[in-house]
Amino acid sequence: MSVSDVATLQTRRSLVLGDLLPGLLVRDSLLVVGAACLVGLLAQLSIRLSFTPVPITGQTFGVLLSGTVLGWRRGTAAMALYAVAGVAGVPWFADHAHGYVGSSFGYVLGFVACAGLCGYLAQRGADRSILKSAPAMVVGEIAIYLCGVTWLAVSLHVGVSEALSLGFVPFVAGDAIKATLAALLLPGAWKMVGAERGARRG
Repeated sequence: MSVSDVATLQTRRSLVLGDLLPGLLVRDSLLVVGAACLVGLLAQLSIRLSFTPVPITGQTFGVLLSGTVLGWRRGTAAMALYAVAGVAGVPWFADHAHGYVGSSFGYVLGFVACAGLCGYLAQRGADRSILKSAPAMVVGEIAIYLCGVTWLAVSLHVGVSEALSLGFVPFVAGDAIKATLAALLLPGAWKMVGAERGARRG
């Protein structure tokens, strides 16, 4: 294999689904804003629980997809935009909330870390197969919980055990389902893209 072949192979592996769309600056801007809006929309799928300040939402699913589809730079930018715009007054946190949302704000910060990590792994081929995408989703979920539960514990002045019972245990099953769905969708999307390209060449 020649040096040029190796470079081509490395370039292909570093691609994420968002790179397949035409354009550069306009495309990237639209993708970043669109991903932030997607997470804001999924945040409104919210269920409040009586025993914890953290709601059940669809946000995690959107964050996982945003990071892996956009790559780490655009994914991080999208979630940073979501966090900053929400604090500035855009009502797209859970239940149309905005501003500083107190003890659950750590999860919003965790979204930024999650998107960055998932995007980084996707640019190294982790979104091409279920066996690779599933661990990438787990890494992203861990980042969200590390930020979210830590912030929760400090904000409420509770110990690790209570913070986990308030901010991890009630959500882990649902987030596992979201991560599984995201892990299944990404390889399927790549197969569809490959099939479409093959049909065009044919």
